[in-house]
Amino acid sequence: MRYLIEVGALKFGEFTLSSGKKSNVYIDIKHACTYPHVLKTISEIMSKIVKSLDFDKIACIELGGVPLAVALSLRVEKPLVIFRKEKKGYGIEDDCIGDVKSGERFVVVEDVTTTGRSALSVVRRVEERGGKVVAVLTVVDREEGAKEKIKNLIPILKMDEILEGLRRI
Repeated sequence: MRYLIEVGALKFGEFTLSSGKKSNVYIDIKHACTYPHVLKTISEIMSKIVKSLDFDKIACIELGGVPLAVALSLRVEKPLVIFRKEKKGYGIEDDCIGDVKSGERFVVVEDVTTTGRSALSVVRRVEERGGKVVAVLTVVDREEGAKEKIKNLIPILKMDEILEGLRRI
């Protein structure tokens, strides 16, 4: 948690989250991942968590999940799939970079979950292509509904833990 503070990833003010919810605390994992020591630490923690899971590939959605998925992929030596937020109107015109084969097992990686909408979109698209999601791994769960919607959600940090840690500083 101290890394988030050190690199300015923990912000206070008035913010609108991607879920549309308002918050006075913003946790910018995208920004934190621009610092190699933070990304390395997060990927080390993630690799320890997924060590006990039986999976074939990693999946994420652009943008926040990409550095996390790449770092984890390099650490555990498993391929990854990146989903775009929407299909492109050029090139191969797909919403997916990488392959999902029927029966493959996935760990979905997310930077921050609030309601779980973004992570659930990845789960749905993996399943539509015949894959199975064994876990959704998030760096921070804001504890605003994602856990109730995603039964296999594994957070590294929870919002309550972050706020409690700040109270101790």
